[in-house]
Amino acid sequence: MNPYLDIALRSLAVYTFMLIAIRLTGKKEFSQLNTIDVVLILLISNAVQNAMVGSNTSLLGGLAAAAVLFILNYGLKKLMFNNKSVREFISQHPEILIHDGKLEFNKLSHLGISDDELKRSHARTWS
Repeated sequence: MNPYLDIALRSLAVYTFMLIAIRLTGKKEFSQLNTIDVVLILLISNAVQNAMVGSNTSLLGGLAAAAVLFILNYGLKKLMFNNKSVREFISQHPEILIHDGKLEFNKLSHLGISDDELKRSHARTWS
């Protein structure tokens, strides 16, 4: 197989896996990531690098993988813009976490957000 086609297919597989994994594990918006989430993303990026490029550690191999990821991301954004069902599957819907001045602990628990984390996030928003 052509080594660059191999990189493209591997990158496609990793991108698809990561998209589904992040969606299924309910990660929050990037602006709301905490330190643990950022560390996880950095470690995952290192862990899947070899899965994308295999034994090809050349500059062109890395650029080919990056190009495929940019193209996939661009295509997915276009698909989400034009297809409501894809957009709803990938995008998370906003949740009401405070109702009538009271914290919705069931929703916070379901989303894995502590009340302290919510208060810190709220304080940053209004600072």
